[in-house]
Amino acid sequence: MTVTEQPVGPDDKRTACCAQHHSPSARPGAEAPETARERVNRRWNEILQETRVTQTGVQILFGFLLSVAFTPLFRELETLDRAIYVATVVLGAAATGALIAPVSIHRFLSGQRMKDEVVETAGRLMMCGMVLLALTIGCTLLLILRFVVPGVLAEVLVGGVMLWFGLCWYALPLHLRRRGDRRSRTSDA
Repeated sequence: MTVTEQPVGPDDKRTACCAQHHSPSARPGAEAPETARERVNRRWNEILQETRVTQTGVQILFGFLLSVAFTPLFRELETLDRAIYVATVVLGAAATGALIAPVSIHRFLSGQRMKDEVVETAGRLMMCGMVLLALTIGCTLLLILRFVVPGVLAEVLVGGVMLWFGLCWYALPLHLRRRGDRRSRTSDA
């Protein structure tokens, strides 16, 4: 049995189900309490789903970036644009590495009963990969927009997009986390 295969027997399901429905403290709409094993399994499955989404995006973007160097217009790029291109490709490669690393870690540690560590490390790698992916997208936009849009408008547009990424990918989740923490502290009191 691997670390991701942790079957729950029928008795465990029935007990959890009955405890949830017959508990006097069970409120409609409240989440059922999780065991540590259920939580780590859920977190691992969530990471797998997130990895599938981000890996596809970064791989398509990285493939596009690799093909750019072989186009006729690439020879016409100025030194700054070539430097942006190199930085973009390196960031894309680093994002690819970070976002695929959880798969490698899982393969190496499968069966070692280290699922908690695997989930924690995979989560951190996903966050790192998301930062690198955002930077890759920003640099890609900068490279394309510098070619298409005159003046500093390209930098302004890229700055706006990066601000949007920061708000959607980081500020909003952190805000929701804080709000949830305040709500749970209030309900515990």
